[in-house]
Amino acid sequence: MDRRLRVAAGSGLIALIFLVVQLGALALVDPFQSAGYQAVEDPSDPTNSLAYIGAILVATAVMLAAFKFNVDQLIRALIVFSGAWLSLFVFRVVVPPVLTVQGFNVVAWGLAGAIALGLLVYPEWYVIDIAGAVMGAAAAGLFGISFGILPALVLLSVLAVYDAISVYGTEHMLTLASGVMDLKVPVVLVIPLSLSYSFLDAETPEPDSDDGTDAGAGPAATDGESPTVTDGEGVADATETTDGDAVDEGPLDRDALFIGLGDAVIPSVLVASSAFFAPAGIATVLGVPLPTVTAMVGTFAGLTVLLWMVLKGRAHAGLPLLNGGTIAGYLVGALAAGITLVDALGLGPYL
Repeated sequence: MDRRLRVAAGSGLIALIFLVVQLGALALVDPFQSAGYQAVEDPSDPTNSLAYIGAILVATAVMLAAFKFNVDQLIRALIVFSGAWLSLFVFRVVVPPVLTVQGFNVVAWGLAGAIALGLLVYPEWYVIDIAGAVMGAAAAGLFGISFGILPALVLLSVLAVYDAISVYGTEHMLTLASGVMDLKVPVVLVIPLSLSYSFLDAETPEPDSDDGTDAGAGPAATDGESPTVTDGEGVADATETTDGDAVDEGPLDRDALFIGLGDAVIPSVLVASSAFFAPAGIATVLGVPLPTVTAMVGTFAGLTVLLWMVLKGRAHAGLPLLNGGTIAGYLVGALAAGITLVDALGLGPYL
């Protein structure tokens, strides 16, 4: 297949996964709320976001320490457990309780267990991507019903700044990305660009390369916000010269693209929140509130720019573009729907 066509197909698959996460989150918000999954008493309290951001910083420090002291397999076990637990939230509300034992939905628990087993035993790219899509929709839906508009905007804004600093400034997200890639867990979505590609057999790419081998969306099209929402890194093929030296090919000559699951989840929090907390009687498109639709459009506008930048050969922080596009799209839709800027920002109760 032509190289450019392969990259275009890979970029399309990334966009499809983002769409699945966002549509999944939208479909889950009402069932999650009905099931009592809302995590906070007051979703409009912006300190909810600050508490979560603090937890991210602590979790990042713990992960970096784990990689430094070679106890990263504990992190892997924790992420696999978290993936199964998030999946269980989804399966318990979408799988009918046709078979129950002492109140437990056996099929739902079995599907969650299957995801955990697949990640532990055979973490091939499609297993990771399927698990990541389910986890992403669950996480975005849970945060969507727990974070009102103002907390969601605070979350996206602060994490966008943090992502930029951690990638371009301190670069500790690059270190975290390298360690996470070795774990082969669904904190990184893996997008193959050839039919023969195997994530199990691939070498872990270097996250700090700036020679065109960073293709994906590494701290680039990834984020690094938390151990369950972190980044990945792109990889290019290397050919051998006659003297045995490895020569990196161009930015389009890669076997796979990588993008952090958090890059799909964090913007989707505002998408889910804008739908769940939409004012009554607001304009809709196919039953979806207009600000939600335009927030989704903004996400994909940011993703398009991000992939264009990454495919030029370097990794870039993903959340500034993705979150920025989502917030801008949401505000445009809210104003077009007749919501005042103060209410669109969730500042009404404070003014």
